[in-house]
Amino acid sequence: MPKTKPRAPQSFGARLTELRKAAGYTQVELAAELGTTQRMIAYYEGQTENPPSKLLPEMARVLGVSTDTLLGVNPPPKRGKTANSRFQRRLQQLEKLSVNEKRQVLQLIDAFIERARLKEKMEAVG
Repeated sequence: MPKTKPRAPQSFGARLTELRKAAGYTQVELAAELGTTQRMIAYYEGQTENPPSKLLPEMARVLGVSTDTLLGVNPPPKRGKTANSRFQRRLQQLEKLSVNEKRQVLQLIDAFIERARLKEKMEAVG
């Protein structure tokens, strides 16, 4: 059996980038969740080896990992595809809207779905 090479230690920034993407966040979205700026997230993901100690617990919570994982003590968890995580967060935010606002959003979604159905029918006919 071939031996697997051990992974080279990752910098904090590279690990943060990997975990952020795995959780389905953009830098802007992660910054908003943490109450900071996209510029600071970009800085943390850069060449810095000084993780923001004040933000570590909140970063770990938002990314769904432990602080040990964020710091590289433990490996990142094996995850399936998380492409829908952004969609899931949007749905959670929709739950906070008023009944009238939810109704408007549903009407908009229904219009897009109906348009897609009509487009499929037209392509099948034509």
